[in-house]
Amino acid sequence: MKSPKSLSRIQADLILLFTAAVWGSGFIAQRVAAPSLSIFFYNGGRFLLGALLLLPLIRFRLQIPRASWLGVTIAGVLLFAAGALQQAGMITTTAGNAGFITGLYVVFVPFLLWLIWREKQTWTIWVAAIVAVIGMLLLSTGGQLRLARGDALELAGAVLWAFHVIVVSRSVKGLNPLHFAIGQFFVCSFLNFLTGFIFEPQAIFQIPTLWWTIIYNGIASVAIGFTLQAIGQKHAPPTDAALILSMESVFAALLGFIFLKERFLPVQWIGSFLVILAIVIAQIQVDSLSKWLKTKFPETFFKKIRKSG
Repeated sequence: MKSPKSLSRIQADLILLFTAAVWGSGFIAQRVAAPSLSIFFYNGGRFLLGALLLLPLIRFRLQIPRASWLGVTIAGVLLFAAGALQQAGMITTTAGNAGFITGLYVVFVPFLLWLIWREKQTWTIWVAAIVAVIGMLLLSTGGQLRLARGDALELAGAVLWAFHVIVVSRSVKGLNPLHFAIGQFFVCSFLNFLTGFIFEPQAIFQIPTLWWTIIYNGIASVAIGFTLQAIGQKHAPPTDAALILSMESVFAALLGFIFLKERFLPVQWIGSFLVILAIVIAQIQVDSLSKWLKTKFPETFFKKIRKSG
């Protein structure tokens, strides 16, 4: 399977939006598995399954140049650490808190790009990130955030998810996204199984009890979701990716409402709207906006206002 030669920004963004929908559906299975299944064997199983399912698409020939293995390995390590922190946090916090705090990576991505890589972000990106955070707060918690023990783990995980978005964006540029995805899945799976066998070897016997959550997440969230993330991020800015992928919380809430009969309050509809609005704001091109304002409001217009004042 060949990597798409070129995708437009809107095509890449649509792929990322579909990724968010897939991840939103997987969040339900994660919530079921969190209280009773080993974090490491759960994540190890789903990422191994995702990698094995994709191998036939590359004819069982994983081709990653030696120079690119560093980025693939770092991405796999971040997947391992972020996934473990997220799953561990969900044991002692609410699903709402987990969804909101994990979603904070939409702010961390532009902040880290500015702080570490000195990449300036447009004001529209900062506005979009803040609007998205407010939206996720309303959506995930109904506007009432009650702190729990697991929230610190979710926050640490959110920082690592932000780094993962950035690393994927930078590492996948010169690679076939499918090979990149499989490589990071194998790294993540190996680290999870290794940690599991070291710290809780007896927990492997829990897998048969919730095997369906591993299979569903291995197919949907991993094989489909993370692979499409790599394809989308090959052609979309990391800030775009972070904001669009935050739609995961919207899809998770809607699917919980439909399939799990969870309540969906008016304040959550407002939150969903704000997350969608944030994505629209992020698409605004500052240069195009400036040109439009100049055509509608020429300089003489502002001079007249200043004189009248």
